Amino acid sequence: MDSVVAPELRRTGEAAPGRTLAVVAASTVLTLAAFVTPLATGVRTAADLGTGPAGQAWLLSAMSVGLAAALLVAGVAADDLGQRRVFASGLVLLAAGAGITAAAGSTAVFVAGRLVEGVGGAAVLAATLGLISQAFPAGPERARAAALWGASVGAGTGIGGIATVVLDPGSGWRTTHVVTAGLAVVAAVVARLVLPASGPRRHRRVDVAGTVLLVAALSCLLSGLVETRAPSGGGLATVVLVLSGVLLVAFVVVEARVREPLVDLALFRVRGFVAASVGALVTGAAIVGLMSYLPSVLQRGLGESLLSVTLLVLVWSAVSTATALAVRRLPGLDGRVLLALGLALSAAGLAALAVLGAGASGIRFLPGLLVLGVGYGAANAALGREAVAHVPPARAGMGSGANNTARYVGAAVGVTVVVLVVGTGTPEQLAGGWNAAALGAAAVSALGALVVAALRPARRLSGARADR
Repeated sequence: MDSVVAPELRRTGEAAPGRTLAVVAASTVLTLAAFVTPLATGVRTAADLGTGPAGQAWLLSAMSVGLAAALLVAGVAADDLGQRRVFASGLVLLAAGAGITAAAGSTAVFVAGRLVEGVGGAAVLAATLGLISQAFPAGPERARAAALWGASVGAGTGIGGIATVVLDPGSGWRTTHVVTAGLAVVAAVVARLVLPASGPRRHRRVDVAGTVLLVAALSCLLSGLVETRAPSGGGLATVVLVLSGVLLVAFVVVEARVREPLVDLALFRVRGFVAASVGALVTGAAIVGLMSYLPSVLQRGLGESLLSVTLLVLVWSAVSTATALAVRRLPGLDGRVLLALGLALSAAGLAALAVLGAGASGIRFLPGLLVLGVGYGAANAALGREAVAHVPPARAGMGSGANNTARYVGAAVGVTVVVLVVGTGTPEQLAGGWNAAALGAAAVSALGALVVAALRPARRLSGARADR
């Protein structure tokens, strides 16, 4: 297909790859920090806005819905319109969404702002790996840059948690959103001034049908998952989830027939691309899904303070960041081997988190968080490399968008399953549910490691780098 064999684009402004990497990494940290904010402030936000149980589920999940629904579309737009343009526009949307959220006087407005933040964050994340691919030549330099990007993913989680504690004392939950908006505006201006512009591009025919079907299918899927967490939401959730399945089938049929599809289905014949997609899906479902609910469980089940919970999450984040940075110094390590090892280590760390008991201290989680941090950091470093290693350079945004879509769809599914398994009973029931969820996440991560390891090199697409 045309999108598979497209020639590499001419690049301009390549003299400062270090500055490109700095802007990309800082903006990724900002996006992930914005993503985790409601995990810490959700209780206070819900009380201030008078949010009911159904609305509370949306407070936590709205940005995930925006991210997952828009990531692949944003990736293709970055390929066709230019990585810098989409990246900077995403930062502007992130700022606008944070501003709406900060000023929200009702749950509906807050959720709308988070959805806008999700769409903006999708544009930022979808363009990041394309910008790295554009700035660094294939080989060790690009691998090290991708590992640094992976470190920024882990760092954003910890920095976001700490920033929330520092900026939102008492009931001042709006402050973090105001700061996010201001930093996003600054980052957008810097991006326009610093990032290299892409060379001339071939304007593709817009895949309107594919875009509408994909966005509708993912929106229904994620909305249905969120509704399962709301009281009396089972019937509506079932209808919406069935509809999402129908729309996904229609999307695949349409993509197989159009000349210039939104996502090239031929990429799924490349084992390296499939391995990266599986790794991203498992990382989101098992690791992000479980860790997203850790603060709530520790506060509800053990009575831990927000500060102590944040410090535990910071340990996990710091270890994952350090690991992703250290991976840059491992020459010649195959990306899929690193990804499989990262998922295997993550499985061990997740299993070690199945130690919750009534009256226990949060410090009991520390060994598991340390191991999980190493595994998550290694997996992030590998995903940063593998997401674009098996697609043509002109389709780097598509590869990045597909990979991040898999991660955030996985995260939405993972959070939903964890909430359902953990439940809301007595501290003893909460402990039993958490331990079951942690062991289940460990099993998913271990299975993902086996699948990635089994996807050995076999096929290479014309115009793409070797499927090593």
